[in-house]
Amino acid sequence: MIIITKLKTMNEQAVMPDPVEWKPTRMEVLRDFRVEIEFLSIGCIIRVGCKSVPFSSVKEGMAALNNYIVSPVETRKIWEERFSKEEEL
Repeated sequence: MIIITKLKTMNEQAVMPDPVEWKPTRMEVLRDFRVEIEFLSIGCIIRVGCKSVPFSSVKEGMAALNNYIVSPVETRKIWEERFSKEEEL
């Protein structure tokens, strides 16, 4: 393989490429945090990392967990928005 580069003259400026934002894969995100499910008499608590999210029904909790597995980044954003709203109260 031969690479040919052009030498820059004094009037030319080096152009830096735009920075590329690193985005982890879905599996990398899912491996980041431990997930635990605690079933209660009514509903359940799902723990993701250090956050605990209560659900009034198991069906609601399983739907939220399924959403987290399908798209963990977007679901965590939704949960974080709710956590921050609760902290403001």
